[in-house]
Amino acid sequence: MNQPRSLLKSMARWFATLLVACLVGCGGGGSSSLDPILGTPVLGTVTPPVVVAPVVPVAPVVTTTSPVATQPPVGNVPTASRVLVTFSKPMSAATLTPASFTLACPSGTAIAASVAYDAAALTATLTPAVALPPGTLCVATVTTAATDTSGLALASNFMWSFRTAALADTTRPTVTLTVPAQGATGVATNTRITAVFSEAMNPATISASSFTVTNTALSTPVAGTVSYVVASRTATFTPTSPAVLASSTPYAATITTTATDLAGNALAGNGAVAPAAGNHVWSFTTGALLDIVPPTVTTISPATSATNVCRTQSINATFSEPMDPGTIDATTFKVTSGGTAVAGTVSYDAVSGIATFSPSAATGFAANAAFVVTIVSGGAGVKDLAGNALAADRTSTFTTGAQTCVVPVDLQTIAGFGAFGGAAGVTNQGINTVINGDLGSTAACTLMTGLHDASNVYTQTPLNIGGVNGTVYCAPPAPGTTQTLAIATQARADAVTAYNTLAAMPAGSDPGAGQLGGLVLLPAVYTAAGGTFAITTGDLTLDAQGDTGATWVFQSAAAFTIGLPAVPRRVLLINGARAANVFWQVGAAARIEDGSSMVGTILAPAGVTISTAGQTLQTTLTGRAIGLTASVTMVNTTIVAP
Repeated sequence: MNQPRSLLKSMARWFATLLVACLVGCGGGGSSSLDPILGTPVLGTVTPPVVVAPVVPVAPVVTTTSPVATQPPVGNVPTASRVLVTFSKPMSAATLTPASFTLACPSGTAIAASVAYDAAALTATLTPAVALPPGTLCVATVTTAATDTSGLALASNFMWSFRTAALADTTRPTVTLTVPAQGATGVATNTRITAVFSEAMNPATISASSFTVTNTALSTPVAGTVSYVVASRTATFTPTSPAVLASSTPYAATITTTATDLAGNALAGNGAVAPAAGNHVWSFTTGALLDIVPPTVTTISPATSATNVCRTQSINATFSEPMDPGTIDATTFKVTSGGTAVAGTVSYDAVSGIATFSPSAATGFAANAAFVVTIVSGGAGVKDLAGNALAADRTSTFTTGAQTCVVPVDLQTIAGFGAFGGAAGVTNQGINTVINGDLGSTAACTLMTGLHDASNVYTQTPLNIGGVNGTVYCAPPAPGTTQTLAIATQARADAVTAYNTLAAMPAGSDPGAGQLGGLVLLPAVYTAAGGTFAITTGDLTLDAQGDTGATWVFQSAAAFTIGLPAVPRRVLLINGARAANVFWQVGAAARIEDGSSMVGTILAPAGVTISTAGQTLQTTLTGRAIGLTASVTMVNTTIVAP
């Protein structure tokens, strides 16, 4: 009897040991202890196995493009332009070829081109073999044949459109904003130095050789790296050794004329000659402290919980301080619906401090749907120029309606002109006139006076000198040709089309009974009930409320005036408002008085008069002065075509 009992005990010990070994070894993770009598393991509570969620590969997406992907398509793109696309993650260069990245102008007509990939910038560049056809709607496509370095393809083809200019781009780019600003003091020692350009630049020309920083106290260069963000047209200099600037020290930053736009035009500097032919140079002085304060998102448009939002509305986030544009893209500024990401591109405007998400679909966001906006924080999120990240994700929600938004008028070829004198010419008096953009008239070139571009002089005198940072287009005799007349004729026709489009819009309100001075106006169509608008009793402020796509249209059946003699007035843009989205449809003549600061595109059959002969005050128009029939006259005027 003892032998069988001993055998049973041995078998019991063996079976218990085997069971525990199986449970533990098979991933059961059970706990056990030894029986004090038998010495066999005693099973305890079995812990369920830890299940690790599989890692789902994330497909690459297009984050930014140049020309920018917008609805309606951006216009006036240089015919000699390259096309750029930036991705969310490293791509396989071998898959980015003329077969996977294509351009057609117009749709269906392929353009021969080469494609190169910059791994450091995550950017592919398509370079056409010949100039693009003028005045044509082009379609760029990146197909699913493009993959990341792990072989994962885009989820779907990415397509966007843009319209080429009717004439070659001869306008030299300028630097429109720097951070730190010229003459700034007390600058944080851990800041990056940035410069924003007036137009898209060739990334290959923005480098440590064309963008330099110098310690002027020691006359020594600062070691650093230079990057360029396509979507924001921003170059950034990042000090590397040491990683911070010296405290309480003067510095000078320089961007040389080797920096060019996508058409090959060299940078116009900020020297005394206009258009300036030299480098762009600015200086600043550091303080003694580091910037350790994280940025915040001050506003999001549409506002949180907004309803009935128009479908083509862009989503805009305003930051509390200048941001590093290289950290703002579709991976850090996201929009989702029902947990699914919405395809879109992201840009950052350093002037307003606003980042913009634009939906890729031609029809915008889905109708009558709910959306969540997320601005990402932390190491993988958005950062300021000192490298400080948001302290926490910023989220917002909105719901769309079924309607689309009012969009800016397509100016077509007239968009490239700063001023156009109908069939009567353009006249400048004074020596401080600068036109950043093209200048034109269907009149003979002999009626273009007091002006010059890079190639020709148009009846200048020692007291009447005006620089054109672009090209003058007019009719023969020389330097006018049949070609320059054809360009001017098309531009005038496009101006008339734009004028008629504006005039045909449904009439809006007249909040000041014709007097706009002292008002703050939200985007809308405004119509002068009495036929005239004036800005004479105060300044006019246009408030976009954070929406960079906000559009204003002012309809006046007769005249328009800003300012009075010796009483200049201004049009102010706030909260993301843009001069490119402001339009003045004037039935007769428009006048900008001495020293005033005007904003927007003015289209007036009876012409535009800017300032008064003999005045030395500088008068500014950030926009366009377009006379459909009559001339444009100006005195010591600065015009910047947006």
